Amino acid sequence: MQKMKLSNLEKLIKRDKKRVGRGIGSGKGKAGGRGTKGQKARGKIPAAFVGGSLPLYKKLPYVRGWGNKKANLKQLAMTLDQLNGFKANSRVSMSTLLEAKIISGRAVVKSGVKILDKGELKISGLIIEVAVSKEAKAKIEKAGGTIV
Repeated sequence: MQKMKLSNLEKLIKRDKKRVGRGIGSGKGKAGGRGTKGQKARGKIPAAFVGGSLPLYKKLPYVRGWGNKKANLKQLAMTLDQLNGFKANSRVSMSTLLEAKIISGRAVVKSGVKILDKGELKISGLIIEVAVSKEAKAKIEKAGGTIV
């Protein structure tokens, strides 16, 4: 049996949308909830408008490019533990990582992958063709692997 939730209850009362600025008798007449006078009471102004001070979007760092999706194009971080799924003396490249379903998506292929030093590598002789951190490189070479 399902639990009863407020969101699942059927609506008993249907209310019309509140119509502001439709006469004194409505309770929301004259200024229509906008206060009196001033720029905000009259025309349409952007939501980001802050008067004389500098807008927030101008205070943030300038990021070039259409859509500004640079944040999504950073390298994907991998750990040494994730490499333990490969067989000994095998190649680790972008294509093999995609085949093993460790990574997915075009954005990751475009931006790249970096292996970081976290966990232990239990397989020897791996040939790695992706970016590697200094600490991870030391562990891979200690385990008998090579970085191309």
